[in-house]
Amino acid sequence: MGAVVQNDKKGASLAALRGGIALLVLTAIVAGCAEGGDREGGAPAPGQQAGEAAPPVRALHSYAERLRAEQTARVAAARRWGLKQVPLTPPPPPARKPRITTRDGFEVRGHEELGLPPVFTSVPTRDRVVFLTIDDGAEKDPRFLRMMSELRIPYTAFLSDYLISDDYPYFKKMQAAGVTLNNHTLHHPSLRGLSYRRQKHEICGMQTVLGERYGRRPVLFRPPYGTYDRDTLVAAKACGVRYAPLWDEEVFVDHWEYREGDRDLHPGDIVLSHFRGRGEWQGTMPDMVRRFLNKVTAEGYAVARLEDYL
Repeated sequence: MGAVVQNDKKGASLAALRGGIALLVLTAIVAGCAEGGDREGGAPAPGQQAGEAAPPVRALHSYAERLRAEQTARVAAARRWGLKQVPLTPPPPPARKPRITTRDGFEVRGHEELGLPPVFTSVPTRDRVVFLTIDDGAEKDPRFLRMMSELRIPYTAFLSDYLISDDYPYFKKMQAAGVTLNNHTLHHPSLRGLSYRRQKHEICGMQTVLGERYGRRPVLFRPPYGTYDRDTLVAAKACGVRYAPLWDEEVFVDHWEYREGDRDLHPGDIVLSHFRGRGEWQGTMPDMVRRFLNKVTAEGYAVARLEDYL
């Protein structure tokens, strides 16, 4: 991948602002308590009704209460879903997006000259984040939707029409929760070596399905099995695709697999999983999410939304 890209001053200012707000909350709460003690039994401040907090203090108290309620909900959700730790909260999306380039050795002839979608397995960032991506759409577990919503874990879906066509509404619920539905072809063939016409039909056809069913033609495409050739990327570009993310790790219900020799997570890694249930796994999708979150949280990583870095 290319050189690490840092957030610009705007991103740093945003982070500083967040910290400043948190400090103001604490200061206002302490000051409010002291003020209440000093004025107990005395006259209210000028322009203030008895027993009424000043507007800025009320606003900061409200913000502190909301933060406390959100954290309480996350702790309760982590306990309810059997996690070992509460998942970490990702940083704000970068104000300046990283430059995404094709991973060395993953290029095709004329890749850069033709402006073909970059093929990459991780995003260049120093943020301690990883990205969860889930492929195909075979399993449609309502408990999975509920778990991800309650835990507020972002993820990116890559769907194949032949697997989702029996329950389009399931993925509509997923989309309503903020998940981007992306292209994984109509029928999930191994594209490398197929004719350009066949590949374009598989990719553009899925773009049409997603546009008609969900109101949006995506810009992300993942070739089935991670196999592709020059025609794949030329066709993908013609169909409106801008990125072709692969993955660095894959998580199953009972184990992990790694592309890199160090068998470890790294900032910006893309993690693959699949919509699978007991018919193909010795467990459920919530079981897979539990394994995924327990590892990434223990290693100090938050789960971020891939699209926020593209």
